Amino acid sequence: MKSPATAGFFARSSLVASQPQIPSAAASCGPGAGVSSRRQTGLSLNMHIRAGYSMKFLLSVSRLIDAVSELIGKLAMWLILAATLISAGNAIVRKIFNTSSNGLLEIQWYLFAAVFMLGAGFAFLRNAHVRIDFVSSKFSARGRNWVDAFGILVFLFPLCYAMVTLGFPLFERAWTTGEMSSNSGGLIRWPVYGLIPLGFALLFAQGISELIKRFAFLTGNGPDVLAHEGPSDEELLAQQLLEEEEQERLKQEQQLKGAN
Repeated sequence: MKSPATAGFFARSSLVASQPQIPSAAASCGPGAGVSSRRQTGLSLNMHIRAGYSMKFLLSVSRLIDAVSELIGKLAMWLILAATLISAGNAIVRKIFNTSSNGLLEIQWYLFAAVFMLGAGFAFLRNAHVRIDFVSSKFSARGRNWVDAFGILVFLFPLCYAMVTLGFPLFERAWTTGEMSSNSGGLIRWPVYGLIPLGFALLFAQGISELIKRFAFLTGNGPDVLAHEGPSDEELLAQQLLEEEEQERLKQEQQLKGAN
């Protein structure tokens, strides 16, 4: 027969044993678990820091490419003036003195080719190239940037690579052989042939810069360069044409009123 004290002790022991055991915070978060958690946090922070430095470096490369494209684009603008002056001078000489030069005629389209090829990267930088935005304009800002990145990777880069690869041998052969124009008094051919690989190489470089800027926006490290802060050149031109048409209509109405 158990004493009352012994019976109370056994009752308390069975009550404690029947209660669910809750692991303590110290047991579940021992020294090993704390070190592992801190290590994972440190690795994650280190990866974020490295990604930030990598994007900063890529954006600095993009700014350098943009500066080169800007400089070449501004130089190409002066080629337009040169081509205009040569064309006008050649026409005046032909009308007054009844003479001309095949060299002057060819230099005009040499300069036109230089403007077109060397200015392609500049046009891409200024987002002034022809776009078909009837689909992408309905997308969000992220959607437009993804479409642009896809187009650069899938279409622009392969095209530039193919043109540089195919155009350089043409330039090299003309350089080696000293190929001349078949026209009397014509020019050498290698400068205009050299514009093909050079122009597409510059366009390829600008494509790299634009791709960096697209991914910078998509990762939250840069602005949306595709955002339109105001009306485009085409919209301004259309507005100007509409205004001129309206002025012409009003002028005709006033003339009809005066005649009556």
